[in-house]
Amino acid sequence: MKKAALIVAALALSLLPARAQQTSASPLSSAQLPGNLQRVLTDYENAWQKKDAKALAALFAPNAFVLPSGSAPTRGRDAIEKHYTGSGGPLSLRPLAYATNGNLGYIIGAYSRSKDAPDEGKFTLVLTRDAKGRWLILSDMDNLNRR
Repeated sequence: MKKAALIVAALALSLLPARAQQTSASPLSSAQLPGNLQRVLTDYENAWQKKDAKALAALFAPNAFVLPSGSAPTRGRDAIEKHYTGSGGPLSLRPLAYATNGNLGYIIGAYSRSKDAPDEGKFTLVLTRDAKGRWLILSDMDNLNRR
């Protein structure tokens, strides 16, 4: 009985790497965002491509966080602008999922250098709606797909 259990366990473990490789090779489908949320991604892409740290920081709530991969957290628009100064270039943001409830929401997505390129990393944007009804980024967390 023990030998049979070991054989089944070994067989199951041998299948795991193939399944993991299969899953990571096929990207998740993109989500279709409503216009007011799509604007957040489009404005982010445009500011990043222009290397416009001031415009990028303006997309964030006054007390927002940036939680970049490999760096300490940054808080507040001024600090966010300083953090992004000198950064930018080609960027394509692809939404994977989203939700809103009242004045809070989120977008989970993937990013690459262009729409046709494979995903290089992923992100989570936590959103808050201001008094005018405009969605602003409350938290931006990203990391690369590679180790």
